[in-house]
Amino acid sequence: MRIGPFGIQEIAIILLVLLLIFGARRLPELGSSLGKSIQAFKRGFSEKSDPSNQEVDPVNPSSKEGDDTKK
Repeated sequence: MRIGPFGIQEIAIILLVLLLIFGARRLPELGSSLGKSIQAFKRGFSEKSDPSNQEVDPVNPSSKEGDDTKK
């Protein structure tokens, strides 16, 4: 069974190396912080790409932030 470009053996070797480097106590903490980082990145990306969340310029209310078109 392959997961992306990695097979089960490659993933097992990577996990074993991580266990040897960081130890059993530190791995759950690293996994948790990695998960939180990915979640924050996805949230920030979706907020930035959602046009309804963009701020309106107080000087020119018809233009939205990031609108580089000149009139």
